[in-house]
Amino acid sequence: MRDIPQSDLKFAEANGVTIAYDTFGHEGDTPLLLIMGLGSQMILWDEDFCRQLASKGYRVIRFDNRDIGLSTTFNRMAVPDLTAVTETLLRGDVPLLPYTLDDMARDAVALLEALGHDSAHIVGESMGGMIGQIMAVHFPEHLRTLTTIMSSTGDPGLPPPKPEVLEILYAPFPTDRPGYVDAFVRAFQVLSGLDTPVDNARARKWAEKSFDRGLNPPGVTRQYAAILAAGDRTTELKTVSVPTLVVHGDHDPLMPLECGRATAAAISGARLEIIEGMGHALPVAVWPQVIAAIANHAA
Repeated sequence: MRDIPQSDLKFAEANGVTIAYDTFGHEGDTPLLLIMGLGSQMILWDEDFCRQLASKGYRVIRFDNRDIGLSTTFNRMAVPDLTAVTETLLRGDVPLLPYTLDDMARDAVALLEALGHDSAHIVGESMGGMIGQIMAVHFPEHLRTLTTIMSSTGDPGLPPPKPEVLEILYAPFPTDRPGYVDAFVRAFQVLSGLDTPVDNARARKWAEKSFDRGLNPPGVTRQYAAILAAGDRTTELKTVSVPTLVVHGDHDPLMPLECGRATAAAISGARLEIIEGMGHALPVAVWPQVIAAIANHAA
């Protein structure tokens, strides 16, 4: 493996917000942008994962989405009532929200532009995959390829999450550091699937670093409201011409495999790669398959 440099933490002004980011690899390498999921800071794209991906010849960029981590928060704005948001959507109306997934897609495009990249390979996990889909629909000129991991089209007819996952995700996380770390590790174990070995020590380090960088529970609610309001993208996805790879685990308890199948079916020419035993997380055990899939698709 080549010596893979990692930049210091940096900040960019993009789409009216300040985005925290760092990079792995060499400036002349092909850019590859990683977009994280709901309520998750960029550090959950593990440094070792990023280095291994960068060793394939990419300048890997990871960043904190708005309202999470060290990027701009929206705590001056109200926290959406998720029940009211859902009722508004069921009436066929558009809820008034602090921001939408479209805004978050524009953040990603603007970050690329701020870093001097006209286009990049886009890799999104869960909500990040949804943001990548929106980029492919509305900003295709900025995408070389799209890889969505453990994501969905937003079709309400798809199978719902398992009850035990919802129980964990809807339970308030403790606000003290030891309690938060323990709860994070338990949630990561459940999300990872039954058959995938979990590196608890690594998950504990992610949790500790997330806590120390700063938590923003209201931001998670605002992001979730944006997901709800995004609705069903199936029809829009049929217009996507960007080469697309859909990676999904067959043990995903949050977004069942049918969500990945629906995503691949909606995008013309998309390829579906099913990873046996993988749930709704990226433990070390699945890295070799996921990294190879991303790199082969981007190549």
